Amino acid sequence: MSERPENDDPDPNDAFDELVEAETDRDPDLAVIEAGSRTLRAQAGPPQGDGIPARPADPEVDRALRAVEEELAGRWGETKLDPSVQRIAALLDILGSPQRAYPSIHITGTNGKTSTARMIEALLSAFDLRTGRYTSPHVQSITERISLDAAPISAERFIETYRDIAPYVEMVDGQQEYRLSFFEVLTAMAYAAFADTPVDIAVVEVGMGGTWDATNVIDGDVAVITPIALDHTDRLGETPEQIAGEKSGIIKKDATVVLAQQPVDAASVMLKRAVEVDATVAREGMEFGVTSREVAVGGQMLTLRGLGGEYPEIFLPLYGAHQAHNASVALAAVEAFFGVGSEHARTLDIDTIRSAFAAVTSPGRMEVVRRSPTVVLDAAHNPAGARAAAEAVTEAFGFSRLVGVVGASSDKDVRGFLEAFEPIFAEIVVTRNSSQRAMDPDELAAVAVEVFGAERVQVEPRLDDALEAAITLAEEEGEFSGAGVLVTGSVITVGEARLLMGRG
Repeated sequence: MSERPENDDPDPNDAFDELVEAETDRDPDLAVIEAGSRTLRAQAGPPQGDGIPARPADPEVDRALRAVEEELAGRWGETKLDPSVQRIAALLDILGSPQRAYPSIHITGTNGKTSTARMIEALLSAFDLRTGRYTSPHVQSITERISLDAAPISAERFIETYRDIAPYVEMVDGQQEYRLSFFEVLTAMAYAAFADTPVDIAVVEVGMGGTWDATNVIDGDVAVITPIALDHTDRLGETPEQIAGEKSGIIKKDATVVLAQQPVDAASVMLKRAVEVDATVAREGMEFGVTSREVAVGGQMLTLRGLGGEYPEIFLPLYGAHQAHNASVALAAVEAFFGVGSEHARTLDIDTIRSAFAAVTSPGRMEVVRRSPTVVLDAAHNPAGARAAAEAVTEAFGFSRLVGVVGASSDKDVRGFLEAFEPIFAEIVVTRNSSQRAMDPDELAAVAVEVFGAERVQVEPRLDDALEAAITLAEEEGEFSGAGVLVTGSVITVGEARLLMGRG
């Protein structure tokens, strides 16, 4: 790590020291937080800003929020699991089953869940519905996870919701073999906040898997399954087929299932589950899909084929073919919720759809946080996500030279991840984020050297140093060279880079 001269001026890179100090006193997992069925065939104001709140400006509110975070940190983190919904079900029963107070759209899959959830939320909000959205992990603030009316819950509301349910949480803790986990308590908070608002519909992303995920105490009217790939193989299975079996547990009786394009073995498992519970199925590439897409300034222009017909001239301010496919899945899910394709043979209002998609944001997903040189953040953390990110950055930016900054978690397929980026990274700067789950930079560098060769790998243990080094490498070609930087490897890495780049 490079030495810094001592002087009396404040160093903007001290932000990284603050990040590390904040995380070392918290649970590291709290920081992570990363044929034969009926077929649905049709016959015939959106959220603003990036949705990433800063720390509360009021010192008392900030202290209270930190106290809640610390209490949650004392529980099992999201990577320590006892596969059961028994504890969350017991808590919600005592709370009066708030999750039954509204219809819901339930989302699982390996990649694209959060972006798809944000698109669904934007579409529903554009049709004047009050929405609740629950997603994970967060990029910068824990309050991002619970959204009301297309905006993150306020810190005050987050604190109030926790305090309201805390006595009941303690009651259930005393009755169960294991205390409620961090994710279970947060899930109960979301469901309670949605009922208290009240919302017209909840958009709920699973934490991990499906069948035994804490969110799976709802009966989603629409079940969405984004593309399945290998991730969390120690908990979900080592093949797409095994993972699909776990994730298909969110498909409930008489629901509508919206399936993104899937590996054949995985699709077969999901369709079998749909048959068993008499669910209606809509499949990307058959009942709906992307008809055309063109790269546009600031995003892409799409024509989507929905369950009710065609939706032309849709501007999506997100990059990559994978986001176009996420958009088609989101549109089909909202159509299904409104009964398009089953009860109604028509399209939804095209102007409303256009305005909703045009306002979609997905922080930390091909997000530009600086120009000259351009710095892009993407939260890809597994090989499938890396391949999608590599294709997207190549298509959308066409950098003459691209420098990668990678900080990954130790439990991921790091080699497969790096191999996906090898063709497009001229150099790679390996680093780590502040989480205790982060892979040691030297270990990450050893794998990177095998993939890239020693001459293309640089090690900077501190993320701020890594960003500075990558920007310096990109600037070596000159101001008008077209070089860029891509920061990736983990939601935590992206969130911390976002703060360091002044987006906090």
